[in-house]
Amino acid sequence: QVQLAESGGGLVQAGDSLRLSCAISGITFSGYAVAWFRQAPGKEREFVACNFRNTNTYYADSVKGRFTISRGAGKNSVDLLMDTLKPEDTAVYYCAAGRAILSSIRNSNAYTHWGQGTQVTVSS
Repeated sequence: QVQLAESGGGLVQAGDSLRLSCAISGITFSGYAVAWFRQAPGKEREFVACNFRNTNTYYADSVKGRFTISRGAGKNSVDLLMDTLKPEDTAVYYCAAGRAILSSIRNSNAYTHWGQGTQVTVSS
């Protein structure tokens, strides 16, 4: 059974850094895409970053150069390090896993398993 659980959200100021962690069980990383999505109030859920089958990483243009997705120290987690945070980064952040193909990793429909989400609020 695949389970995902996010942690690490909170309230920070613009320019600060924050690390989110997604604890994952029930998957083999080489066979799955693990991604972070986010959803701001009144907006659609959007792609943030992806660890694709533990080979390459991919980012949304809006976070490239500021966010880093990586395997956690314990290896059964995927972290999202967010630097130089902006108020527009405020959202609920979700971790997702699925047997997505590369061309679909930015599409939330490609993921079959989701965490409950963690709130990130960036004040100006």
